[in-house]
Amino acid sequence: MINILIVDDHLSIIEGTKMLLEQEPDFNITVESSSLNAMNLIKLNSYDILLFDLYMPHLNGLELSKQALAYNPELVVLIYTGFDIKPHFNLLVEAGVSGFLSKTSSRDELVVGIRSALKKQVILPLSLVRELKRPGIISDGTTSNQKVILTSLEEQILLELSKGKSTREIATSLSMSQRSLEYNLTALYQKFGVRTRVDTIAKAKTLGLIPEEELK
Repeated sequence: MINILIVDDHLSIIEGTKMLLEQEPDFNITVESSSLNAMNLIKLNSYDILLFDLYMPHLNGLELSKQALAYNPELVVLIYTGFDIKPHFNLLVEAGVSGFLSKTSSRDELVVGIRSALKKQVILPLSLVRELKRPGIISDGTTSNQKVILTSLEEQILLELSKGKSTREIATSLSMSQRSLEYNLTALYQKFGVRTRVDTIAKAKTLGLIPEEELK
């Protein structure tokens, strides 16, 4: 029997997914709507697959993945989301996530994804694979030993930061939620090895990633 834990704050989503997956005779599904309770279940039970929603209150999918894998590095964690995961891909992979499944996937696609993950073979969305082929902006570290690769979205965020815009203004300008923007800012800080937007701009300027005319 393959034991699967689904953690998602949307009851309709987890109940619908549970119903789909339970059609597989060897799938045993447990659902949890609170990310705060998830670790208790993980510690008390043995799961072959963990499906975590990315955006959840209290503890998001990234942080929950970190906690679960810190507890047991052998756990197989899949992010199960309806949002674009490209902006968070590097952070999620570095956290130890094994792959990604879309909430728009058919039952067959979910089953194939789960069985592939169990074999250490993870299926990625085609749109993500195509994006990963794009090198983005690369600084060769001519003024330092650091190499930084930015996605197209991170390039746009960096440009908006250099204009001195607030988080709300940037989110509005790029038509994204403030929460999603904050995830991307965290990714930028990590790439530059800094903790604030001011330091991010300074480091980007040092690496030549912001056009001089954009710097005020």
